[in-house]
Amino acid sequence: MESGKTEAVDPPVKAKPEKFDPAEKQVQEPAGPLTGISFNEYEHDFGVMDEGDVVTHYFEFTNTGAEPLILDKCKGSCGCTVPQCPKKPIAPGETGSIEVKFNSKGKKNKQTKKVTVTANTDPVQTILTIKANVTPAPTE
Repeated sequence: MESGKTEAVDPPVKAKPEKFDPAEKQVQEPAGPLTGISFNEYEHDFGVMDEGDVVTHYFEFTNTGAEPLILDKCKGSCGCTVPQCPKKPIAPGETGSIEVKFNSKGKKNKQTKKVTVTANTDPVQTILTIKANVTPAPTE
């Protein structure tokens, strides 16, 4: 550095420690003995819809394992995507469905949303996807 000149230095940035809550683990341990799950489809496209429409799709699945299937949690990637998991265990060989409602209020153009299904399967989580092309509501 030349004599008489100073160099600008950014102040140090203090990192905020992240709070770790063991109950909020990203991948949970399976509930009970492992079994298998197979969905008829892992993605559904609602196509073109108007902003404000609420649509529903049922993802059908089969318990492909030898143990009862326990769907521990179904979680949407945002508040506009609301999944409903069966509450009771699904016997081996039996079928069930997960209802997924998508509310397009405040959404515009291409939308892709995820539903994470956590169960006593390997892998523990299965990702389902819904898509839509939302036509914006006319502005007044």
